[in-house]
Amino acid sequence: MYWSMAKRLLWETDKRLLWKAAKLAAWGGMRSIQRHKRRLKKGQFFPPFLYISVINSCNLRCQGCWVDVAARQQRIELDAMDRLLEEAKAMGNRVFGILGGEPFMHGDLLEIFRRHPDAYFQVFTNGHFLTAEVARELRKLGNVTPLVSIEGDEIVSDQRRGKEGVWSATLEGLHHALEQKLFTGVCTSLCRTNFDLLSEAWVDRLIEMGVFYCWFHVYRPVGPAPNPDLCLTEEQCRQVREFVVRTRARKPIIVIDAYHDGEGRALCPAATGFTHHISPWGDIEPCPVIQIAKESIHDERPLAETIGESAFLRDFRELAARTTRGCIVLERPDLLVTLAEKHGARISTARQTVLEEYRRAEPHISQYQPGSEVPEKSLIYRLAKRWFFNDYGVYARHFDAGQWVRPRPSLRSTEQVQT
Repeated sequence: MYWSMAKRLLWETDKRLLWKAAKLAAWGGMRSIQRHKRRLKKGQFFPPFLYISVINSCNLRCQGCWVDVAARQQRIELDAMDRLLEEAKAMGNRVFGILGGEPFMHGDLLEIFRRHPDAYFQVFTNGHFLTAEVARELRKLGNVTPLVSIEGDEIVSDQRRGKEGVWSATLEGLHHALEQKLFTGVCTSLCRTNFDLLSEAWVDRLIEMGVFYCWFHVYRPVGPAPNPDLCLTEEQCRQVREFVVRTRARKPIIVIDAYHDGEGRALCPAATGFTHHISPWGDIEPCPVIQIAKESIHDERPLAETIGESAFLRDFRELAARTTRGCIVLERPDLLVTLAEKHGARISTARQTVLEEYRRAEPHISQYQPGSEVPEKSLIYRLAKRWFFNDYGVYARHFDAGQWVRPRPSLRSTEQVQT
């Protein structure tokens, strides 16, 4: 598998783009994490990675979307993006996730990439604006990897995306990216209607097309119109983890997984402090699906102080780590209401119903399934996670020696369960 992957990298890529990815994303990302570790030892905090939603607008209306895509357009303007990126880079950050809405609807997106050649950008996109011209420009820039979202076959994808013709338009955008030999990925939000996409045949097709990495998210019923019936079952969540581990050991394609360490223990990237999120309004949120905030990138203080000294973000990380090694949005959404009320946090999106949504939400299974851990089979992934992507000890106080037991999703207790 390793030899096959090496051959793909050597023969199927633009070597200049491969060098940029190695220098900025791989090496730059590792250095950012090492700086993060050194900060933690000093009692300081700044996440080594940031997700940035540059715009709320989108041409689609997907099931389960938490973004107010139909609201009045809001975007992070060019000058504000420059300040944000420069201050983050000063802290050692080099890799940024760019989200929306649909990021390519931001008229200055390519200019943002052009102004920051020393940063690497992963763009989450539906592919509809990834035209041949845009793909050619991205190849010239060399510091962007498009991550194209595909939600199933033609029928399921169009149903999930809210209109006809979505699947074919997405594949066309993916084709433009691959034609320019961009380092391209495909992501899928797995739910009950597209779970059968989790197959070796699908991964083989991606490899054949020229895709270099894939990312399987788990659907979360959030937003103004959540659909709990789409949530995966406990067994399906376990199968996702088993499939990811098996694919990593067998197939010449990178499989991203941000929700487990090398031993297969669950974790939350926001709870570990690995990443936080910036909304189109500039609000600093724990993660993209948690739309409450206390601070903003538009605050007068430097970004390092705004994030590093935030009692709200610190309490979120502590609350999430104390509650579960999984996803607090899925398991204990009610606690987010308590957190917001404690800090007087504002709703950081156009609609003002987020707290009520959390109050109504029922608990669901997440990636945390103690006793069913699936360790990495690939030595490279195992070592990489141990050195560069782990929980940084944040769960040690609460989950050592089986001292804590996760509440079952059917129980809506207001207290933690301790043995």
